[in-house]
This record gives sequence, C-alpha cells and structure tokens, in this order.
Amino acid sequence: MNLAKLQNGSDLRGIALAGVPGEEVNLTEEACRAAGRGFALFLTKRYGKERTLRVAIGRDSRLSGERLSHDMCEALTSEGIAVFDVGLASTPAMFMSTVTEGFAFDGAVMVTASHLPFNRNGFKFFVREGGLESSDIRELLTLAESGEHTGLPCATVEKIEFMPTYAALLADLIRRETGEDKPLAGLHIVVDAGNGAGGFYANEVLKPLGADISGSRFLDPDGRFPNHIPNPEDGNAMKSITEAVLDAKADFGIIFDTDVDRAGAVLSDGSELNRNRIIAILAVILLRKHPGTTIVTDSVTSTGLAAFIHAKGGVHHRFKRGYRNVIDEAIRLNEAGQDAQLAMETSGHGALKENYFLDDGAYLVTKLVIELVKGKKEGYTLESLIADLREPAERAEARMKIADADFRTYGKRVLADLEEFVSGTAGLSLVPNNYEGVRVNADDKHGNGWFLLRLSLHEPLLSLAMESDSAGGVAEIKSVLRPFLTRYDKLDLSKFS
Repeated sequence: MNLAKLQNGSDLRGIALAGVPGEEVNLTEEACRAAGRGFALFLTKRYGKERTLRVAIGRDSRLSGERLSHDMCEALTSEGIAVFDVGLASTPAMFMSTVTEGFAFDGAVMVTASHLPFNRNGFKFFVREGGLESSDIRELLTLAESGEHTGLPCATVEKIEFMPTYAALLADLIRRETGEDKPLAGLHIVVDAGNGAGGFYANEVLKPLGADISGSRFLDPDGRFPNHIPNPEDGNAMKSITEAVLDAKADFGIIFDTDVDRAGAVLSDGSELNRNRIIAILAVILLRKHPGTTIVTDSVTSTGLAAFIHAKGGVHHRFKRGYRNVIDEAIRLNEAGQDAQLAMETSGHGALKENYFLDDGAYLVTKLVIELVKGKKEGYTLESLIADLREPAERAEARMKIADADFRTYGKRVLADLEEFVSGTAGLSLVPNNYEGVRVNADDKHGNGWFLLRLSLHEPLLSLAMESDSAGGVAEIKSVLRPFLTRYDKLDLSKFS
C-alpha cells in the first residue's frame, strides 16, 4: 500500500468500485482498515488512553459507503475505540456530533467523496476542534503505516440516530431568529438533493416549519446518481433546480452537493444564487449584525463583488482557492484581531464564524431561509439585497496542462514571466495584495476586466480565469495573452483558443 496517494488535501479519496475502465480500486479493505487504525492512534495520542474514546461514523449515499463504513468500524473497534454508527448523514452533521450536548464524541468520520463520480469514495475526519488539516492527515497516514497499535481491548459498534438532532438544531435556529413556531407557513421552497444525503433538509427542516416542499427533486438517496451529479457548480444540476423552482412557481430553491457541505440556491424568478451572488447576499446579512467585518473569499471572485462588499461597509479579503485555505485564513485574521465572519469559495463552500467555521451547506441556506421570512414580513426580497451587485458581462476559464515532469518549476517560471510581460504591456496592471498566482486588471481597450493565472494545487496544469464587463471582452483578453502563452511549448493551449 501507498496510503499517501489517497491523500487529497485534508481528506482521503480513492477509487472504491471496480468497473470503470482504467480505474483500478485502491480504496481497498486493507487501505480502509489501515486508515482506521491510523485515526485510532491519532486520537489516543491526542486524548490519551485513560478512558474509552468514542467516535461517530456516517456516510453519504454512495454505493460503496456501507462497505467502507464497515471496514472503518472494524479497524477502530479493534483498536479500542467505541464506534457509534449514524448511517446516512451529512459531513457537517458528523462534525456537529462532536460538539452537540448529549453526544460530544471525541472524533467523527464521514465516508464521502463529495461530488466525485459514483465509483469514488473517501474519508473526512473530525475532532472537537474541527476537521483534520492536511498536516494531521499526513500524521494519520504515517501512524497507519507504522505497524503500531493502541494495545487497547476491542470495543463495540452501536447504531444511533443523530440526523434528527442535527435537523432540529437548524429548525430551532429558524424559529429563534424569526420568533415564530411555523415561520415558513405560506412559503413554497423546493430542494434538489441530487440523490445525495441532503433530502433530510426538505423533510426534517422545512416541512415541520410549515413550508410547502412539493416539487422538490431527487430527495431519496441513490448512490448511482441517476438524475444528475449532486454539485451546485454543475450546469445540469443547476438547470434541474431552476426547472423545479419555475415549474412549482416556488419562492425559493435549494440545491446541495452529495454530502451537504456545499449549497447553491435559485430565486423565485429562476435566477441562480451562486458564485459571487451567494457570497454577496450572505455578506449583506452578516454586515447588518457585524458592521465592518471582513469577508474572506477565494482568488477568483469578481471585482464587482469586492466593490459591493466595500459599498456595504465591509472588507473584502481575497485569498487562495481551496476551502481549507479560505477558512484557515479567516481563522488567522480573527486570531490577529481582525473580525472575519464569513469564509467562502465561489464553489459554494462557505463557513461562518458563528458556526465553528464549519463549511456547512445546510447552515448557509438556513441563513437565507431566515432572510426570506424576514423579507416577506418587512416587504423586501432576496433579489433586492443584491440589486446593486455589478456582475460581469462574460466569464470564462481555461485549464492548460503542463507537459513537463517538473511541472511546478515550469509553471512558476510561466507566472514569473507573466509578471514581467504585464509590467511591459500598456493597459495591463498587476493587482496588489494578491495571494495566489498572478491577477491582472485589463483596461477598456484590453478587455475591460481581469484575469488570474494560477498553478493548480494538485495537478500539472495552469488555470486561467477571465472576466469582462463588456461583451466580447474575454476574447480581447485572450488576444492580449495569446502572444505570451504561445512562447511555452510544454503548455497545452487547446482549451485556451
């Protein structure tokens, strides 16, 4: 085994089901048990062996979930860890099981691979202080490969329910913020769970609060994902929830990814509330209660969003891509004395200071549902909150593969050369205080927008994001960049042209 190959940042991910040509199963029983032993050792080193440690485990709807969950349970109990099997769950709920009164587990494991194809799966690990970081995962894997054991007597597995408790936490938040027992009476809200783990939100949060949820789609778990990929960034997924809203003439639509750590939404007119728009509306909500707070985002948010946050009295702090990067930066700012209430990627990963900086899609949309109720009472709409958000006329991305064994060195050279190119090109200017790649503003004659070229965190490629405030502006940005990019014979420009 080479367990290190399964690490994907702060998660473990791999191929769990055979049948896809060219994709050999590497998330084997042996690998799962080794990972479980590593987590047991990680916990005992952290919390000691003086008492029996308790771990909750949950899974999303993937076909391989039960097998992986079984293997993980066997590994943990054989190392003396008492396991409590939650069954079908969301990733945020598994963290909440470590901090919720009456449960307060020492750790939690979620069996998921987020939005990846049906044959993939993996593990996310939590302790009471939060999700394990990349460095923690490396330590866990080192312990897994060490051959070491806890030496504790075997423990047991007990099946429990936690999702009803987690759903009640969200429902109670809505009641508390609105001051009503049935605050959603008279509202029609549809949910598209994409056959992942998010169906509970319609049936256990919205419906008990009085909402009409008729017209909701794909609430039942099905690990084949027969209708569309559960992913708010996927075009087919967003088309599905938009259709659901318009067909039902609903007031609001909600869509989750497979394990519910990400979310997107659709307004009553069928317009999407994702990317810059969902960050903007959450910023408005938070800035009312926390004037001057900082909103931390990933590197590809628009200049229009930055101007919007500033106009509302907030501070926009654009950071690196990767949800852990964004969250960790918000935590760092708070520790340094700068209030930051929201950390959010354009992918739909968002975390609030008031909620443990947990990236929880259900919690984010709960904030929007509360605002929907308040707007109905006070005579405003969610749409009106972002009416003055300037959105780009055009947006495009290009992922350019690097055909060089030392792709990092090659990519860094391209980025360094780009800085020189921009400095010597009229109409282009480097954006200051940029934390990832090279971000460049282009004036009216050179595309009327911006572009960001960055090196991928894990893959041998350069990613180029472009936005323009003018029709045809992206093509103009490409024409400016083309003479520069064609200098590099190991850069695949097929996705650029």
